[in-house]
Order: sequence, then C-alpha cells, then structure tokens
Amino acid sequence: MKKIFIVLFLAPLCLLAQKTNYKIEKEFSIKSGGGWDYLIVNQNKLYVSHGIQVNVLDKNTGDSLGVIMNTTGVHGIAFEPSNSIGFTSNGRLNNVFAFNISTNEVIATIATGANPDAIFYEPFTKTIITCNGSGKSLSFINAKTYELIATTDVGGKPETAVSDEAGNIYVNIEDKNEIIKVNVVSHKIEQHWKLDPLEEPTGLSIDLSTKRLFAGGDKLLAVVNMENGKLVTTIPIGEGCDGVAFDNKNKLIFTSNGTGTMSVIKEVNANKFETVQTLITTRGARTIAIDDATGTVYIPTAKFEPQAAGAKERPKMIPGSFTILKIK
Repeated sequence: MKKIFIVLFLAPLCLLAQKTNYKIEKEFSIKSGGGWDYLIVNQNKLYVSHGIQVNVLDKNTGDSLGVIMNTTGVHGIAFEPSNSIGFTSNGRLNNVFAFNISTNEVIATIATGANPDAIFYEPFTKTIITCNGSGKSLSFINAKTYELIATTDVGGKPETAVSDEAGNIYVNIEDKNEIIKVNVVSHKIEQHWKLDPLEEPTGLSIDLSTKRLFAGGDKLLAVVNMENGKLVTTIPIGEGCDGVAFDNKNKLIFTSNGTGTMSVIKEVNANKFETVQTLITTRGARTIAIDDATGTVYIPTAKFEPQAAGAKERPKMIPGSFTILKIK
C-alpha cells in the first residue's frame, strides 16, 4: 500500500515540473505591407499569410526563403504531405492556388466558395478543405488532381475546422455560436452543437486521444466532447482570441488573445484542465501556429497607430512593423 501511495503522490509533481515558462525568444521582422491571418510550419519553413502574398521564412532564424506572389487577400496555407505541394486560400480572389514547395511556383488555380478563409489538409479523404466566410460554405478539393469535389452549405460563417482522421470534420460556425460535424465522404452535416456560453468561436484544435475539441472564443475556451457534442468545461482566456493550437506531446493548449496575451492550458486528463501560464505578447497577436516537431509557437502581430479613447474602428497598422513572435 505504501508503494502505491508514493506513485499516486508523485504523479502530480511530474505534471507540475513540466515546462510552463514560455517566453518570446526571437522576433522575425517582415517589412512588406498588408494585413495578415494564418501561418503554418512545414518542415523547416514558416509560411506566413501577408496581404497579397505569402512570405516563406526559415523557422529558426526568420531569414527570408522566398515569396508566393499574387495571393490577394490570402488567409491560410495548407500542405499535401506526400506530393510536395502547398495550397493557399485567396480570400479576395475566391480561389485556391496550388504551388510547388521547392520553387513557390503556382501550378493550379481552383475556384471555391466566396472568401475562402481557413484551409487545411484532411488525411482520411486526402482532400484540401476551405472554410468560405462570406460564402457560408465548405469547399472540398482533390489534393492530387486539384479538382473541386463538392461545396457544402453550412448556413453560417465557418471559421476553422479540424479532422478526426476517421471520416469526420468539426467546424466552428462563428456567427451561430456552434460546432458542426460534417461527414467528409458524403459532405453532409450530421450534427449541430451549441457552444453557449461561448460566443463567436474562432480558433479550433483537437486531441484525438481524449476525443476533445478546443474552441476559442471571446474570453473563453470551450472544451467539447467530439463524440456527443457535450460541453465538458469552459476556461477563462484573454479577450480577442482568434487562434488555438495544441501540443500533443505535452498536452498543452495555447490560445492567442488579440489584446496581448497567450494563455497556456494543461490538459491533465479528458475532463480536467488547468491554466498554467499567461504570457504577455503584443496587442494584435491573435492567430497562432505550433511546430509539432519542436513545440515552438509562432504568433504574428504588428505595431499600431494611437487611437482616441472610445474609438470603435480597428487601429491602423504602422507600415513596416509586421513581426512574427517565436515563443518557446
């Protein structure tokens, strides 16, 4: 009995000893103009959406490795893992570019629903899927042939989607405060799950082992059981979250909060979650990417012009101030 007691007593100490002292290690400066949205790590490269182009950086040093041009209104980037092909969602062009990863040359253009926003590779069906904001739809693209397979009307604004790698995807519908479950073979919606009290869900991530979805909204992270849609818990986070990332190795959830913080939340088990750190970042740092190989987190932001008290419009970015925060 004594040995069993010792093991149970030490287990929480191991959790407490885990790294929770994240800090900003480097800042990568990108001087070109334009807004930004998603970014993603692929191999040793960091791809950053930026206005009318995608900047390609060395993920360690921030050195420029190239540019994918004319991706007007680009939101996101995704990759087909076996074919050395990347894809960009070009919001203002209502299309997707397929590009050669080695040369950054655009090799195909695929029409989508209006304003393709988030984009990702779905491994079960080997498709590229876009969340079309103003089109209120999902577009399914064959990742090998670059053909549009189907478009699914979702009845609201799809923000971010993740796959269970077994035939289903889960999509945040921002203006409906819900997650929908979509069958990726039939392309039909199977479930609508309300997220109350969470409002305006944006970032979304998944833990396949515990079957939990992590949906970020304004000031709250919702944990949802992906098997039945039930709300497990909500966790306070910073205001203005637009991105959620998950470190599967360390079971840590990260939310990037636009008011200037990053919340770090430990998944102790499927039903228990603890905030272990709140890192001060920079105002406007609202989207996020994680390097699965190293656990490094990347957040884009910029400096903004001063605003009068009570101003409601979005502040103007100071030209040349766009920066990527490398956090480890």
